[in-house]
Amino acid sequence: MDDFRANRASWGQGLLSPLSPTTIDSLEARSRDVQERTFCKWLNTKLEANGYPPMTSLVKDLSDGVRLIQLMEIMGDTSLGRYNKTPRMRVQKAENVNMALEFITSRGVKLTNIGPEDIIDGNLKLILGMIWTLILRFTIADISEEGLSAKEGLLLWCQRKTEPYKEVNVQDFSLSWSDGLALCALIHCHRPDLIDYDKLDKDDRHGNTRLAFQVAEEHLGIPQLLEVADLCDSQHPDERSVMTYVAGFFHAFSSMEQTETVSRRVEKFAELMQSVWTSRNDYERRVRELLRSMSAMRTNWAAKSFVGTYADAREHAASFQSYKQTTKRSWVTEKQDVATLFGNVQTKLKTYALREYVPPPGLSLPDVDDAWNVLLRAEAERSKAINAEIRQIKENLRHKLANLANDFERRLRLISTELVSIEGPLEEQMQEVRQLQTRMPALSDSLNVVAAAEDECRDANVDENDYTVFTVEDLRFELELVSQSITKKIAFIDNQIVSRNMTNLTPAQLEQFESTFRYFDKDESNTLNQSEMGAALASLGIVYSDQDMDLIYDQLLQDYGAVTFEAFINLLVDIMEDQTSPAQLREAFRGIAADKPYVTELDLRVAQLPASAIEFLRQTMPSSENDVGEPEYDYERWLDEVFEQDGR
Repeated sequence: MDDFRANRASWGQGLLSPLSPTTIDSLEARSRDVQERTFCKWLNTKLEANGYPPMTSLVKDLSDGVRLIQLMEIMGDTSLGRYNKTPRMRVQKAENVNMALEFITSRGVKLTNIGPEDIIDGNLKLILGMIWTLILRFTIADISEEGLSAKEGLLLWCQRKTEPYKEVNVQDFSLSWSDGLALCALIHCHRPDLIDYDKLDKDDRHGNTRLAFQVAEEHLGIPQLLEVADLCDSQHPDERSVMTYVAGFFHAFSSMEQTETVSRRVEKFAELMQSVWTSRNDYERRVRELLRSMSAMRTNWAAKSFVGTYADAREHAASFQSYKQTTKRSWVTEKQDVATLFGNVQTKLKTYALREYVPPPGLSLPDVDDAWNVLLRAEAERSKAINAEIRQIKENLRHKLANLANDFERRLRLISTELVSIEGPLEEQMQEVRQLQTRMPALSDSLNVVAAAEDECRDANVDENDYTVFTVEDLRFELELVSQSITKKIAFIDNQIVSRNMTNLTPAQLEQFESTFRYFDKDESNTLNQSEMGAALASLGIVYSDQDMDLIYDQLLQDYGAVTFEAFINLLVDIMEDQTSPAQLREAFRGIAADKPYVTELDLRVAQLPASAIEFLRQTMPSSENDVGEPEYDYERWLDEVFEQDGR
């Protein structure tokens, strides 16, 4: 810019200084040259675009009116009718020129001081004025910016577009364009891909102008109406020529902006329709899937069957509950979502005044509601079926348990009755009892079946049962009692057989020995362990050292396998025969009683008899109380009862 100002200094005092007539004439002549060249190029763009050859001289080529008519037909987009295409006479040329001028006037263009003869005779000044009028009418007049005139509107448009560029200050259509930066700014503002404005050499006026001309023509289709010198080497670039050229930028970019606006409008509408299309497809797809899923669930329910067990029924119930807590809730959400989606589609269409969306048959919201109601009815039927199955299974379990328990109790009672009614010879009784005993394992197995049925009831939460009063615990207790009774009966008969065969013992002795054996047989196994055997012997007044007791017990195990009643009786027979007599027993008791006719519990304890033997003697010997209430046991009388009188 500094060089530009320096060059301007060499041109003279400038536009603001008084100019000589010669200088003014020179400027006007230069302006006419620029205008003629610019306007001719402008007109040629019209002609060439429509297949006509270009003009080389406004004065020469417009003089016969043919080119002028062609230009009017192009600009007016109409035919002017028949005219002389090869006029030779002046009158023919005048007719052509006059036809063109009348058309211009008919379009509301006011022509001043120009007639056919001015054009025929080549009055350049008037011809340029006419063309400028045409440029204003057909190129600049339609430029509007905030209601200003065409010139002011074009200037305001340029100012707004170049405002962000600090090196550019558009104030007119003359010197403001002399460094090429304003043109580069206009291009960069709209197409930053064509010019890298920041990398421009801001002092290279010719280079910047040349670049703007080249880019505008090659990439924007704006013909180069001016020369670089017309802007950069002129004291005052021609305003009309600059306006004509800059107007090309306005139209090019306005067309581009209009195209972009139209494209954006189409794009926006396309996006809207695509969104609607996507939403519609999404709605239809989701509704189809929802309807299919609900139908599949109803079909699945209809196909399900029960196997009659509580576990199976509970599995059906758990599956149904899981459906209600997961699948059904997801369907409720989906049903609401598709309804919202449908409403959004309709809202979009209504907003843009588009036709309402009608879903395909079977996919409307009422169709969804109908299918939902069908599902709810099927769901209710499914729930009823499961509950009825569970109730029936529970009732069946009650009957099953009751039948098993009642039958078990009847069989057990029958065995007990048969056991009580057994009589006759001992061997026959033993045979009958053992026959009953063989039936006990089957009863035990049956009790396991009853227990399994009771477990089934417990698993099914069946607590009450009106069809039986027996529980497994009750039956197990009764079974144990019967088993014990059979065992005791066998032991009793066995002992009776042994007793019957002991001819060397009195009945009283056998009774005492048997009662002693039963008393110390704590586990009712019809056998005695070593400690029980020692206590039983001591209660009879027979006391051995621990070493002797070990030998006796081991011998009995070797001979009998256990200290059975038979082994015990035989042991006592041996003892009675070898060692003990009634007299000896009396002598033993007298020693314990210190020659008293009775013994006390203290006497027995001092004699160090086992506690179990003391307890047995207390319960079996007759007693009376002394003055202080202490029991005194009459061993003499007891021994008399145990042994025969002649055994004293």
